[in-house]
Amino acid sequence: MQKQRLDKFLSNQLNISRADAKELIKKRLVSVNGDNAKLFDMKIDPERDAVSSEGKKITYREHIYIMLNKPAGVVCATRDKLSETVLELIPEELRREGLFPAGRLDKDTVGFVLITDDGGFAHDILSPKKHVDKKYFAVLEKNITEHDIDLLKSGITIDGGEKCLPAEAVTAGKQNEIVLTLREGKYHQVKRMAEALGNKVLYLKRINIGGLALDEKLKEGECREITAAELEILKKREKN
Repeated sequence: MQKQRLDKFLSNQLNISRADAKELIKKRLVSVNGDNAKLFDMKIDPERDAVSSEGKKITYREHIYIMLNKPAGVVCATRDKLSETVLELIPEELRREGLFPAGRLDKDTVGFVLITDDGGFAHDILSPKKHVDKKYFAVLEKNITEHDIDLLKSGITIDGGEKCLPAEAVTAGKQNEIVLTLREGKYHQVKRMAEALGNKVLYLKRINIGGLALDEKLKEGECREITAAELEILKKREKN
């Protein structure tokens, strides 16, 4: 592993400015392998050296992966002049430089958004060649018929003549409720698929990405870090 400057390491791992990191070192509040650190630019091996700040050990994470239950009205962007963004919902303890949403949900769509600072991982999750599953729960204006289900399963053609890949589709609970599993990410795809059936989406929620289900304990607007075991589920799926 490439070595890092101590002040940069502290800044990234503690989500503080480089100036604040230097202040911690200046006040002798940082130790490396049990010894007080004195130099801002001393090089450390993040995976091997034991670093503590104010008596608390810092567990190194090269990247962070966050599961967010997005509410309606929030946009999947790093910044927006008019609307609140998903990054503004991330609490301070999980924030770090370079965070971005890996994929998008429409402003009025709710549910699972994956937020990370790992560009390579996000690219694989989003790559059309990987066909990583995304599962949605939708409430439609009209009831779903068996013929509608068959069309979705066979690969429906939406407006503009675009042919969709075959989708998994099952009714859920009520006859106007459906669970759709897609292996691609066309623009407004679920809404356009519904329109191709002569129907309309009233409510849409993403409930699963790559085999990892949205945590039912997360209320809209809440998030948590994805566990190592959950991350393995995603990594296995994006390698298939």
